[in-house]
Amino acid sequence: MIERFGTLPDGRTVERITLRNDALTVQILTLGALIQDVRLAGVDFSLTLGSPDLSAYTRICTHFGAVMGPVANRIGGAKATLDGTEYQLDANQDDRHTLHGGAAATHTQVWEVVDQDDTEATLALSLPDGAGGFPGNRRIEVEYALDGATLRVTFRGATDAPTWMNLASHGYWTMQPPAGWGGQLLQVLADRYLPTDGDDLPTGEIAEVAGTPYDFREGVTLDLDTTPRLDHNFCLADAPRALTPALRLSAPDGPSLEIATTAPGMQVFDMHKFAVEEETNHRQPYPRRAAMAFEPQHWPDAPNNPGFPSVELRPGAVYSQTTEYRFDRAAR
Repeated sequence: MIERFGTLPDGRTVERITLRNDALTVQILTLGALIQDVRLAGVDFSLTLGSPDLSAYTRICTHFGAVMGPVANRIGGAKATLDGTEYQLDANQDDRHTLHGGAAATHTQVWEVVDQDDTEATLALSLPDGAGGFPGNRRIEVEYALDGATLRVTFRGATDAPTWMNLASHGYWTMQPPAGWGGQLLQVLADRYLPTDGDDLPTGEIAEVAGTPYDFREGVTLDLDTTPRLDHNFCLADAPRALTPALRLSAPDGPSLEIATTAPGMQVFDMHKFAVEEETNHRQPYPRRAAMAFEPQHWPDAPNNPGFPSVELRPGAVYSQTTEYRFDRAAR
């Protein structure tokens, strides 16, 4: 089902797509191709943060559930070099760095609905050469598909000139009502992570999680007082790989989420930087640290770190990434 959701201040119309089967109901907005709401049968709250008010997505909720790109996460100094040419990119983080693609990013665009039925939808977006400073005329598609209690998200991308591409779904997830993520069990199947500097950029070091507060391999019960501040990439692999379980979040007496992905990285952000006072899907404000953002992606600032998995995309090649969000009603 497709319905009108609202109108942006510049006059663009945003639609909402509803996908439904016996286990899941998922709603997608054409703004940012974002996941607005996820309902699991037998659970009386949405498992992702969102708002019924379109204007919220133009202010505080700009990243909620959206497709981030053409290069998700941060690029240090808002510049990078490709084939000997240095490109100056939009500096939209503290006027120094590029965050999630800059001003012309995928989450700011209204996507085209290419195909849709009861359980699947494909949305597409064309980005012109030079948008945000990035080279190449690019075509990006995202496919959402329900299979039982699994939501599968598939990205595809192509370009007519050498460029960079790193797409990520930026959902905020919670397996309990979002008063805070404390008490949930988080497991991240990564042996390494990327330490960051004061601007949340990778320092270039690739560190072992063993013996650090970032070791979530066996599962850690989150604590609002003792869990370290999180806005870090966990290194799942050194290159894209077959679909592999990467992360699990569960509540003591509630549902669980397992994320499997082909991406080599998983950014985990604990929502410590802001709260949401706008109308929300949960009919209550979201405090700081209401939920966890999980972003399957390549490693951040890869264009400036040759030792990281490359995010270069060449003409004739196809960018692809698949992530599955596997829900279960059973308590842990």
